[in-house]
Amino acid sequence: MTESIVNGPIEYCEHIIEAIQSRRSIGRVKQDSVPKAIIEKLIEASTWAPSHHNTQPWRYVVMTGEGRAKLGKGYAEVFTAVTGEKDEEKREKEMKKAFRSPVVIAAICSPSDDKRAVIEEELAAAQAAVQNLLLAAHAYGLGAIWRSGAPMYHEAMHKQFELREDESIVGFIYIGYADMIPPVASRRNVAEVTQWLD
Repeated sequence: MTESIVNGPIEYCEHIIEAIQSRRSIGRVKQDSVPKAIIEKLIEASTWAPSHHNTQPWRYVVMTGEGRAKLGKGYAEVFTAVTGEKDEEKREKEMKKAFRSPVVIAAICSPSDDKRAVIEEELAAAQAAVQNLLLAAHAYGLGAIWRSGAPMYHEAMHKQFELREDESIVGFIYIGYADMIPPVASRRNVAEVTQWLD
């Protein structure tokens, strides 16, 4: 009989820990297409993130091919709104940011109308869902990076994605097959960030 995940063999636990520790932000990827079925698996994995009261406050906009122009236009509109410039060459440069990977997923926090829902917890759940998505991408041998920054929060970008007033973008996840060597990473010692109360 197969052991449950909770009481599973130590090898299973080690695989999960290894995946968490070996995942890296991959900023350069090839333009090779990624099968739709795999992207659907990544999103499915994301939806198993925890959320208070099981509100599941997330939704996604998947952009491939010319669909990435939606994000590109968002970057261009934010540029114009912030600088006042309408120079087409500069706007085109902003638009190209959306085409740095064959797949870009806009992860959106879409708060539940459950009266018990708290916006900070809804955002935390949506962000946890993005982490699940990143780990799933890593498991499928894909490179991914969670991009954010000021344009993500700008009204012009929200308008581009037709967000409700209570919705917000929690990340643009760029996905593809890695075209770089994953960087070496390190973390602070757990003793530095842990307080034990016995």
